[in-house]
Amino acid sequence: MLDIKNLHKTFNIGTPIENHVLKGVSLRLAPGDYVTLIGGNGAGKSTLLNSVAGTFFPDEGSITIDGIDVTSLPEHKRAAYLGRVFQDPMMGTATTMSIDENLALAYRRSKRRTLRWGVTNKERARYRELLANLELGLEHRMSDKLGLLSGGQRQALTLLMATLTQPKVLLLDEHTAALDPKTAPKVLEIGDRLIAQHNLTTMMVTHNMKNAIQHGNRLIMMSGGRIVLDIAGEEKKRLTVEDLIAKFSQASGEEFAGDQALLG
Repeated sequence: MLDIKNLHKTFNIGTPIENHVLKGVSLRLAPGDYVTLIGGNGAGKSTLLNSVAGTFFPDEGSITIDGIDVTSLPEHKRAAYLGRVFQDPMMGTATTMSIDENLALAYRRSKRRTLRWGVTNKERARYRELLANLELGLEHRMSDKLGLLSGGQRQALTLLMATLTQPKVLLLDEHTAALDPKTAPKVLEIGDRLIAQHNLTTMMVTHNMKNAIQHGNRLIMMSGGRIVLDIAGEEKKRLTVEDLIAKFSQASGEEFAGDQALLG
């Protein structure tokens, strides 16, 4: 579903602060793969995610989604294949619009626009049912402006919006990093449920090693612009944070600095 081949990306080329962030990264995700992507600061994980999203164009390499080469497609054209949830709960939604209006926008993404009522009664009934499944009481607040919601409620709604049309690939960009410790697990659980329900191919960037181990069927660890670990199946299920740190040190020849990621 997602095929990344020999990706290179360098920022500030030819300047004293030139930074070769991605160094020949290759990664293939099968349909339904749920990959957690972890690494220290500067490892290249966010740049990899942004390259897939079309925020950055790679200097070398290719990105294919469901057999379609999207390497040179701009971000807005690539959006037809992708769903994305950002770290900042304020991004990805329209603050001054209501919950049902935001869902209607997400539902109509990449569809042809017409001069009809924005939200039909049939759509509103469907949105109410989907919101009820989040178990946050938002089905009773559909006319509320999004600016009135908490960060956790907003991220849960953004997850629903990102998965509404079942994208080819779902990108989760440290989407619980700005949430409080009580809210983050709930949002992660909602994400797991939506991903499983639609069998979505997913890439989740996280700084939290415990979350990287507990969620998804595959764990990728990056260091210095390269993939140093790719753990899946039963091996991933048996992983502990201590195991992961030891494997990182063995694979990279470096010690994992505790201040580069949350250990749990």
